[in-house]
This record gives sequence, C-alpha cells and structure tokens, in this order.
Amino acid sequence: MKHSTSQQTRRGRGPARRIGRTLALVLPVVLVLSGTLAVTRVNWTGSPSKSVLTASDAIDDAKPGVAVAAVHRAPQDVLRDQLLSELQHKNPGVVLTHLQEAVNERPSLAGHCTAIARALGRAAARVYGAPRAQSYARPVCDTSFASGVAASRG
Repeated sequence: MKHSTSQQTRRGRGPARRIGRTLALVLPVVLVLSGTLAVTRVNWTGSPSKSVLTASDAIDDAKPGVAVAAVHRAPQDVLRDQLLSELQHKNPGVVLTHLQEAVNERPSLAGHCTAIARALGRAAARVYGAPRAQSYARPVCDTSFASGVAASRG
C-alpha cells in the first residue's frame, strides 16, 4: 500500500484570516475613538444647559416652524395643557368628557388622570367660580375635579 506524500497547499491564508487581522487592527481604534467621543458629549459641568449640538437639534433648527419644547414633553403634560386651554372656550363638562375619552384611548394616562382632573377643577373654579364649577363635577378620575374645585376655595 502506497501512501501519498503530497499535500495540498493553499495559495494564501484565505479571506477569513485577512478579515480577522483587519478587524484586530481597526476595532480597537474604533472603540477608543467612539469612547472618546461619547465622553466629550457628557455635560460634566452639572449645569442644565446643553454643551453640544446634537443631530436632533440640527433637525429642529432646520424647521423653524416646529416648537422644540413640544417635541420633548410628556403626553400627560400635553393633554393637561390642551384641556386647560379648552376650558377657556368650553364648559367643564365637555372638558371632563374629553379627559375621560383620552384616558380610555390611552390607558397609560390613567395614572395621571387624577392630577389632570384636579388641575382642571382649580382652573374651572378660577374661570367660573367655585359654586358653578362644582356643578360640573362628575366621577371622572375618582372625583378629582371636585377636589380641585374644593382646594381652590381655601
């Protein structure tokens, strides 16, 4: 029995080895640079002012008609302000109905419903007077509207 002594030789090291070597050289450089950039973006002064212009700021600056503050507000704050402004034009019964509809549509707002209803009660007492505002009270958000009206009296 004759054994073959000739081995097949590879022409090169192959693409996997080249890719591995390239990654071994490039990856540490990329990680160091990205870490350095991340550290430079942190506001180390402790003041709330922005120290770096972000990509989203550049987008907001490109659209002068867009209010930047409205983009970053919580949904419950937007709803509260919307309902408070609506209270200036409509009676509190309609506004409370809209609050209940908003909570039914977005159950995540249920945790904020009492605070919103209380704020509406205080505002209604300022606009309509406490006795008239109290007449609009209904069991929306555990009667928080009524407690807001009552809190505005004293």
